[in-house]
Amino acid sequence: MPDVSTQTPPRELDVRPILKSGGEPFQAIMAAVQALEPGQGLRLLATFHPVPLLQFLANRGFDHVSREIGDGDWEVLFTPQGAESPVEISYDADSPEAWPDPGLHLDLTDLDPPEPMVRILAAAERLGPGEVLFALLSREPLFLFPELVARGLQWVGNFDEAGATYRILVRAGRAKG
Repeated sequence: MPDVSTQTPPRELDVRPILKSGGEPFQAIMAAVQALEPGQGLRLLATFHPVPLLQFLANRGFDHVSREIGDGDWEVLFTPQGAESPVEISYDADSPEAWPDPGLHLDLTDLDPPEPMVRILAAAERLGPGEVLFALLSREPLFLFPELVARGLQWVGNFDEAGATYRILVRAGRAKG
C-alpha cells in the first residue's frame, strides 16, 4: 500500500445542507473540483446518489467510488483518472502508518461474496489487541466496512495499481501498554 502519511487527502464537500434547504449545489461542486491540487480527489457527501454528476465528472477525467452511508445519504469519492487509488481509512484508525506488520495474510481473491467477509471477520476475532491482518480481495468489500467498525476494528484499504485487487489491513484495537 502507498505511504498514507504523504498522500494529499481528498478535499471534502458536504452538499447535504444545500440540498436540504432546496438549493442547487452544482456551482459549489465545480468550484471544489477546480480548487483541487494535482492528483487530489474530492469526497462528496450528498442526500442522494448523484448519478448524473458521476458521468459529468467522468467526462472530465475523474473515476468514482460510491457508497450509501445511511439515512439515504451518499458518499462519493472522485479521483483523477490514472491517479493511484486513494487509501480509505476507517474513521477511528489512528496513525495506520505506525501499525505493526500484519501477522496474518489472507488471499481471498478466488472467493465469492460473502465468503471473504466471513473469513476476515472470523480471522479478526482471533487477533490480539493491536495485531493486524492483511487480505487481498477481488472487489471492494463495501458490506465489510460497517461490520468491522461495529466490532471495534480499524481498517485501511485501497485497490492495487491495476485496480483489480482490493487490499485491506484490519487492526484489532490498540495494543495494551
